[in-house]
Amino acid sequence: MGIKKGALVFAFLLIFATACQRPAIQPQSTRPRAVVTLFPLYDFARAVAGDHAEVKMLLPPGMEPHGYEPSPSDVAGIESANLFIYTGAAMEPWAERILKCAPNLQRLTVDASKGIQLMGDVDDGHRHGGGWDPHIWLDFGNAQKMVGTIADAFMQTDAKNAQLYKENASTYNKQLEALDAEYQKGLAQCATRELIHGGHYAFGYLARRYRLDYHAAYGFSPEAEPSPNTMMALTKRVKASGAKAVFYEELVLPKTAQAIAGEAGVKLLQLNAAHNVTREQMAGGVTFIGLMRENLKNLRAGLGCE
Repeated sequence: MGIKKGALVFAFLLIFATACQRPAIQPQSTRPRAVVTLFPLYDFARAVAGDHAEVKMLLPPGMEPHGYEPSPSDVAGIESANLFIYTGAAMEPWAERILKCAPNLQRLTVDASKGIQLMGDVDDGHRHGGGWDPHIWLDFGNAQKMVGTIADAFMQTDAKNAQLYKENASTYNKQLEALDAEYQKGLAQCATRELIHGGHYAFGYLARRYRLDYHAAYGFSPEAEPSPNTMMALTKRVKASGAKAVFYEELVLPKTAQAIAGEAGVKLLQLNAAHNVTREQMAGGVTFIGLMRENLKNLRAGLGCE
């Protein structure tokens, strides 16, 4: 028994030590280098930085983000960066832990959720697994605040180009304002406002902003499994609401959504929470705003909007 316990302790220490190991830091270019965690931050930071800074996304394309753990080379990249931007502790609980392995007194670390009120467990009148909803970028008002926070960080890191970062952020936020107006108009007149999602609770901010009645199969964690009672309740809700589709999310097998849609006799449509994108989308230059316009198209089809 003592040997087994000792082996477990050794294994834990080995894992922690490995997580903090990293390759030698490579020399930096003359431009500021920003490392960001998720695709929305990556696209926001690219828009703000333009050609004046390098922006690298930590999460590999195609990977579902909630269970992600950085590799030693990721830690090295964070350590050598001038700027590290993450969404917040609710979305990336590993961030503060991994930063201890990548000490850099010159690096600016930015929590992009700064100044944004997170939705809690019952803020929308429904229980969905406890905790805080981290998908803040799906409220485009929040997205504009995040762009402002990112611009402030670049301005602080690279003062000589501060005016350019400020102008780029203003330009991008005008595009987000236009996107918000498209959603307001496009979702104003719909046959139903019931948004039935066969996945984890990712679209609460979007639903709240556009006055949709959102129901997800399970809570904030994609690893959760819906109960049979939940499945039956959602199927009944689809039939009663007149919804034309059940929605599923990117990078997650849609088996739950398929089961609900099949039982209710409606089609499946994708909603993209934009946590991450596929390799093909990244290579093709996909943008956050482009993904959100595709979401609007699918929402209008699934909710029967005029």
